[in-house]
Amino acid sequence: MVYLIPYLFIGFDTLKEAAEGLVHGEAFNEDFLMSVATIGALCIGFMPGAETQYPEAVFVMLFFQIGELFEEYAEGKSREGIAHLMDIRPDIAHVERHGALEDVHPEDVEVGETILVKPGEKVPLDGVVVEGNTALNTVALTGESVPRNVEEGDEVISGCVNLSGLVKVRTTKTFGESTVAKIIDLVENASESKSKSENFITKFARVYTPVVVFAALALAVIPPLIISLSLPTFHFSLSTFHSQLPTWIYRALMFLVVSCPCALVISVPLTFFGGIGGASRKGILVKGSNYMDVLAKVDTVVFDKTGTLTHGQFAVTAIHPEKCDEKHLLHLAAHVEHYSTHPIGAALRDAFPDEATDGCKLSEVEEIAGQGIKAKVEGWTVCVGNAKMMESIGAQWHDCEHVGTIIHVAIDGEYAGHIVINDKVKDDSAEAIRELKSLGVRRTVMLTGDREEVGKAVAEQLGLDEYHAELLPADKVDFVDKTHNFPLSTLHFPLAFVGDGINDAPVLARADVGIAMGGLGSDAAIEAADVVLMDDKPSKIALAIRIARRTLRIAKQNVWFAIGVKVLVLLLAAFGIATMWMAVFADVGVTVLAVLNAMRALKN
Repeated sequence: MVYLIPYLFIGFDTLKEAAEGLVHGEAFNEDFLMSVATIGALCIGFMPGAETQYPEAVFVMLFFQIGELFEEYAEGKSREGIAHLMDIRPDIAHVERHGALEDVHPEDVEVGETILVKPGEKVPLDGVVVEGNTALNTVALTGESVPRNVEEGDEVISGCVNLSGLVKVRTTKTFGESTVAKIIDLVENASESKSKSENFITKFARVYTPVVVFAALALAVIPPLIISLSLPTFHFSLSTFHSQLPTWIYRALMFLVVSCPCALVISVPLTFFGGIGGASRKGILVKGSNYMDVLAKVDTVVFDKTGTLTHGQFAVTAIHPEKCDEKHLLHLAAHVEHYSTHPIGAALRDAFPDEATDGCKLSEVEEIAGQGIKAKVEGWTVCVGNAKMMESIGAQWHDCEHVGTIIHVAIDGEYAGHIVINDKVKDDSAEAIRELKSLGVRRTVMLTGDREEVGKAVAEQLGLDEYHAELLPADKVDFVDKTHNFPLSTLHFPLAFVGDGINDAPVLARADVGIAMGGLGSDAAIEAADVVLMDDKPSKIALAIRIARRTLRIAKQNVWFAIGVKVLVLLLAAFGIATMWMAVFADVGVTVLAVLNAMRALKN
């Protein structure tokens, strides 16, 4: 009775779970194994000639509960790792309606309405700033600690925190389609897609547990029966059977305790859960632990160019003046393109932002189809356009060694120089390729619909293994399909495709693992992808692979450690060397160590 009181106090939850499992037809779980083993240890002392095992029964249950506490603590830590994403969910939106502000739930705001975001508040919906400027804290979305400055005309995404100014935002998406809602949905549902390791453990536990129970029954009964048979007459001795039974029941109970698959069932899913949480802290959203498996083994990474390795926006990359200095040449070109809606005009204006305030007079603006624009700037006749325009006015132009769109400039009919405009390569694209190579990625490829010379220049600049230019979306799909068409004699190495546009969605879905740029990427690309990079940095691909490899390494460590210790103690138990305390360590001790090891996956 003295031992029964603490036993029931400590083990009530476990006994209750085991009983509920029996009622619902799901008897074979770790609670059932522990209940049978400890009740058996309490009862074994009542058998003739057997030693009492009351302390062992109480302490097995105690340590099992300690193991459960460690599991809950570790799972809580893992959930904390992704719970910061729940903090980005906005609670309220200040919307302008009928000349007044109304506080409503973000789900009740329509596309096109104007909302007010005050300092310290979360941006409730995706939209465009129509008034004011501020700095946004995007750390919860992208993992980047540096605030992002926004002003009129800039896009803002929901979930960011407004740090300083008061801004008005015109919404472009409903709450259900907003960035914050999609991120939360991705993380909440990530556990539904299990890795191969988790699927194996789940199936293994379903078969393994009933086998263990029946094996323990056999271990308790068969050896005493064999020992009780006198050879060669096969005369059965009941007294020998009774004397041997306690010893073998004790060994069977140890077998049950050691065989409990807690360490495997708990630690492996917890490892992947931690890996996903750790990745989300870095602005990398992995939609399921099965993609961790694939990421860790990626052999080929295929990139889209525009918007992925480059910014996807025209910018001035070189200025080559001949009759004036660089600033004057850019100043004149920007003024001529003042009213142009073409992306080239926008690039020239962005490169010389002072053109709107320097007071220069612009007149007689004439757009010549297929050539460029002619205008008078401060009395000079300035022509800005392509080679055809230069030839039409008789200016002696020449080509440029730089790759890109060449904009020629003539002043009063005389050639003044040219400006090179191109899609700028992202700052960390070259670093991304180098890091992938250092991780052992065998092949890096760029696919682009751009011109051959542009594709070649970018590929050479970044150090890519190969590139394919002037491709249609269907051509990209064909390339991925052909790359997957390995001979039967060779192993299949996973291929990752990285893209951002609507036209990349089919390829993202076709690749072994699709990686989308989540900051500026299209909804279709993000939907089709398996991994989303929230800050559009290609260098995060290598980080994602490192996190996946580390997660898999920790999961494998847990599997081999748990199986190794259990097999060793089972062998000792079979020869009568192991004690119940060894059995406790082989189950609860191994579980605690495996759970603590699994928690390392959070810290990437």
